[in-house]
This record gives sequence, structure tokens and C-alpha cells, in this order.
Amino acid sequence: MRAVLYILTSLAVIGLAFWAYRENYATQQALSDVDKLHRSIQASHARLAVLKAEWAYQNRPERLRDLAEINFERLGLLPLLPEQFGAVDQVPYAPPPMLPITNPVDVSSAAAAGEEDPL
Repeated sequence: MRAVLYILTSLAVIGLAFWAYRENYATQQALSDVDKLHRSIQASHARLAVLKAEWAYQNRPERLRDLAEINFERLGLLPLLPEQFGAVDQVPYAPPPMLPITNPVDVSSAAAAGEEDPL
């Protein structure tokens, strides 16, 4: 009986060692994948920073002004001036609400009761 217990214990230890071995390599693979993702994210951030800098360079006001002047015949773009904007008192706001109804008449109950129209 003692020999069976020793064999089962040995098999359990071998099984646990095999499981730990596989988990170790699976963990190392997952960590490698995470490192690759981090490097990819860093490269994407670097590309995004370059694109933002290029966008800012391409959209600087003096360059856009020069492009508008060069293509004036085709586009007809004029520079923005402060006089082209309206004042705050020129903004149309919503009209004030109409007078409140103080003496409402329920016409749906009158028609349901079979009463005649008073008009």
C-alpha cells in the first residue's frame, strides 16, 4: 500500500512539474507579446508626433496666406478681417414664449360626451 502511495505522489509531482513548465513558457510568451505591443505603441506615438508636427508646419498662417494669394484666380479666397464678423447684439435669439393659456377648454371630453360644438 505504501508503494502505491509513493508512485501516486511521484506521478503527482511529475504532473505538477510538467504543468509549471508549460505555464512558465506560456507566461514568457505572453510577456514577449506585451513587449512587442509596447514597442508598437511607442512607434505609433512617434509617428503621430511627426504627423502632428508636419500638420502644424503645413497649416501655418503665412503659408496658407501665400497659397490663398497664389490660387486667388481659381479659388477667390480673401483673408479674414475683423469687420467680417458680427457683433453680439446682432445674434438672433429665440422669440419670447407666447402668452400662457389661463382658461383652457378640453375639447376631447366634449366630443366624447356627445355634446355639440358651441361654434
